[in-house]
Amino acid sequence: MSFREFRALAGRLVDRVPPVLARELSGGFQVAPGARRDGDLYVLGEYVEDPALGRLIVLYYGSFVAVCRGADRDVWERELWETIRHELRHHLEALAGTEELAREEEAELAALKASERRGQSGPGWLERLRLPRSRDDKDRL
Repeated sequence: MSFREFRALAGRLVDRVPPVLARELSGGFQVAPGARRDGDLYVLGEYVEDPALGRLIVLYYGSFVAVCRGADRDVWERELWETIRHELRHHLEALAGTEELAREEEAELAALKASERRGQSGPGWLERLRLPRSRDDKDRL
């Protein structure tokens, strides 16, 4: 999927979000062309609270390319919609003064690291965000 197609799809999906859920999302939804990583995991989206930029959600096209490479359009759409919903949850929790999702993510990452220490793979959804470790691993993405 090209960057242009991705932006158009993101726009259509964002239009499905009820306006009440996006209130105070002053920076709206932004699509960045590059990938973002946290360690050896790709970050598909990010909720940002910045004094200058306000509150916004960034979707990283390059990360989606890495994770969804070779997948059909339905997979891209499903992953993008799930990311939008996930980042909206961060936004709503920030407005409410809670961080439940952030704590859930920390626990899931800790579980992934623990499973790696035992030589096992982590949860499938989290494992697919992992950077390829070798040239052969690139085919898994």
